[in-house]
Amino acid sequence: MEPYKDQLQELYNRIPRRHTAENVQAINAIVVEYENILGRIESISPAYEKNTAVFYPSLELIRENIKASNSNKYAKKAKDGLFDQASGTLKDDIQSLMAVYEEGNKM
Repeated sequence: MEPYKDQLQELYNRIPRRHTAENVQAINAIVVEYENILGRIESISPAYEKNTAVFYPSLELIRENIKASNSNKYAKKAKDGLFDQASGTLKDDIQSLMAVYEEGNKM
C-alpha cells in the first residue's frame, strides 16, 4: 500500500507556487492525478471512503481558483493570489490525505 504515499509525495513535490501559463497547465495535470489517487484510496475500504469524502469539495474549490487565475477578468496580482490559494490548498489536502492513508495502514 506504500505506492500511494510515494505517489502523493511526488505530486506534492511537483506543485508549482508561482503563477505562469505553464504552471497552470502543470497544476491542472497534478489535480487530475491527485483525484485519481484519491479515488483509488477511497475504494480500498469503507473506512477510507468515509475519511476521504471531505477532500472532494476542496478539490472543486481548487479547480475553480485555478480556472479563475487564468481568466482575463482579473489583474495579475489577483491571478497570483488565486493561484497561490489553489496551490496552497492542494498542498494542504495532499498532506492531509497522506495522514489519512497512513492512519488507515496502521489498522
